[in-house]
This record gives sequence, C-alpha cells and structure tokens, in this order.
Amino acid sequence: MTLAYDVTGDGPALVLLHSAVCDRRMWEPQWRALAEAGYRVVRCDLRGFGESGLPGRRHNDAEDVLEVLDVLGVERAALVGSSYGGRVALEVAARRPERVTALALLCAGLPEHEPSAELRAFGEQEDALLEAGDVAGAVELNVDTWLGPEAGEEVRAEVREMQRRAFEVQLAAPEGAGRRAVEVELSAVKAPCLAVSGGQDVGDFRRIAAELPESVVGARHVELPWAGHLPSVERPAEVTELLVEFLREAVPAG
Repeated sequence: MTLAYDVTGDGPALVLLHSAVCDRRMWEPQWRALAEAGYRVVRCDLRGFGESGLPGRRHNDAEDVLEVLDVLGVERAALVGSSYGGRVALEVAARRPERVTALALLCAGLPEHEPSAELRAFGEQEDALLEAGDVAGAVELNVDTWLGPEAGEEVRAEVREMQRRAFEVQLAAPEGAGRRAVEVELSAVKAPCLAVSGGQDVGDFRRIAAELPESVVGARHVELPWAGHLPSVERPAEVTELLVEFLREAVPAG
C-alpha cells in the first residue's frame, strides 16, 4: 500500500482527505466523532505528506485514494476534502462516480483552476523562500495565509508542524517525482455535494465553492463568514456538526 492511513468505526465508509498545508492529523478533531456518528472513517496521508513518501515517478492522488478503498474492500464511500483534498475528492467523484456516495468540500480546490493574481503571488513568494533555503519562512507564509482569525496559537502550532513535515518530505523527493494530472468533467459527478467556503479565505476558493453548483448538479453552497481556508481546524466542533448533519441526510448511518 502506497499511502499511510488510519481506520476507525463501523458503518458506511467515509474518507477524509487533507489540505496541502496539512496531513491526516488535521482531522484529529473530527475522525472519532464521525465514527461515533455511525461511519467507518478512513483518513490517509496523500503522497508527499505526513507518513506517505514520494516515489521516483509521477503519481495521481485520486488513483491512490481509490487504491486505499480497494485494499479496504470498500466499494462506495463518502469523501470529505479540505482544500487540495477537496480537489482530489472531486476528481475521484468525476472519474468514478459509482464509487462516491457523497461529497463534502471545505474550501476546495478545483481541477484545472486558473489561479488569480493573488494566488500566483503567494506561490511565487513561497517558491522564492524555498529556493533561498528559508523553509521556516515558507512555513510561516503558509500559516499566515491559510489560517483565519479564529485560529489560536495551538492550532497555528499544529498546522506549522504539518506544513514543515510536508516540506521535508517534498524537498527530499527522488528525481522523477511529481503529480500526474488527469482531465475530468465535473458534470459526471452524481453524488450529493456540499461546497463550503470561508468568508476570510483567499478569493479563489470562495469563488470555486460559490460557482460549483453551476457544474455539479444538486451541489449546495454554504459560506462560513468567520472561516479562513481551514475551517475544520479553526472551529472544529462547528464543522463536525455541519458534516454530520450533511452526511446523515446524504448517507444515513444505521
């Protein structure tokens, strides 16, 4: 198995996909609570994050997630994705719609999204810091950019640790490593979909969530006015309640 993962609970399968700032530890406030709500919960580290290393070849994250489901004998699952994890969830749901029962997307990315000037400027600043060997500076840039005003110092420290770990893994990647993109048609997504945006987030992700119902039939958009880019760690209990409410309607447990 290529990805590190944890499993807990019984019931309909539910997969938690982390953001590119974090790893599977970001779901610590949610994953046992979701299991107690009646779900078999899987959380995994995508390649290049946490305990999942990068191979010396190009990979596809959606295919890795499907492999985890196959290894676990899971035919169909609900997907909850944060940021980049939401982008991966959308790709899985578009390429294999018969395997996805529901989608909850928290400030999700979008396959083939054209970044705004603001997002490009962030990427250029991050690249410059990493090229200069200033990993600590790149970590702080991410913490400051992606956490909203609700995040206290304990949360900032946790995100800082996860982002630092991601840089360590990715900077040590073997030659030939990288992601392999696959074109998808969002109109192929059939699962009930909740698209959540944060009122304090970068504009790209607010627009993606707001416009998703135009591409995914039946998708519903909700904006959390207090949230930055990582609402599940900024107000964990509130987001857990939101997820449980959506999942109980879309994929009843028990």
